[in-house]
Amino acid sequence: MSMRELVVLGTASQTPTRARNHNGYVLRWDDEVILLDPGEGSQRQLLHTGVTATDLTRICVTHFHGDHCLGLPGTIQRLSLDRVPRPVAVHFPAGGADYFARLRHASSFHETAELAVEPISADGQRVALRGGGILEARRLRHPIETYGYRLVEPDGCRMLPQRLAAYGIAGPAVGELRRVGHLDVGGRRVTRDEVSVTRPGQRFAFVMDTGLCDNVYALAEHADLLVIESTFLASEAALAAEVGHLTAGQAARVATESGVRTLVLTHFSQRYGDVRRFADEAREHFAGELVVAEDLATVPVPPRRVPSAG
Repeated sequence: MSMRELVVLGTASQTPTRARNHNGYVLRWDDEVILLDPGEGSQRQLLHTGVTATDLTRICVTHFHGDHCLGLPGTIQRLSLDRVPRPVAVHFPAGGADYFARLRHASSFHETAELAVEPISADGQRVALRGGGILEARRLRHPIETYGYRLVEPDGCRMLPQRLAAYGIAGPAVGELRRVGHLDVGGRRVTRDEVSVTRPGQRFAFVMDTGLCDNVYALAEHADLLVIESTFLASEAALAAEVGHLTAGQAARVATESGVRTLVLTHFSQRYGDVRRFADEAREHFAGELVVAEDLATVPVPPRRVPSAG
């Protein structure tokens, strides 16, 4: 049975706190288990979640600020220690290739794991995933080269039993109609579109460390689950703009304008002791499902939208 969920490893920003580890997230998506922005301590956080290094199929790094990448050395070494039996893809900004090389070989170890290193060029990146779907990276606005990610599942179709029955289509013929796109029945050609409706594919978006820009909205567009930084509150909006970050209100407005279903706020500045203030601010702008992320929490991807039969 397929599983689609976000596992939160850490939710702090530049400085961890007693309650919040540096960044780190795992997306379980069917055959893919993607580690996103492993900050310092991510390897230990994984031990609390049931996700193992052996599970990982790829690693995505948005940029090379320490709170988003200092967990890479331990994670990469753990892949070798556990002798992961398949290549693990690693995506990161091409301009940070030197940083990645230093982190990969930060200390002496016996390297047995195979990494498929896939730097992201200035034009972004589109990668086909195992089991279908596209992983896309787009440039964000931050003082250093930074990319956000989104995963897009192609639209499918849902066959309508009543319409199939009306044409006398049943059993193996349904599978043939779905696969081929048409079926000749009783001297008439029945097309797949006549007996089905489009089933929208699911979308996941991951937006870290950025000021507002067009690609924030492009990544978030129609996301079923949007994980987005909300480093500051509106009282520090000027500071947020200066250093290339978002406020909770800005993140919430992005979600509303982009048609997001579930909004996950994270990457909180250590200056705030009570993160309920982030929820209060976001609620002024977003009416959908809202999650203020906590370390070691699990957030399910919402069920697929139910298509209308028309």
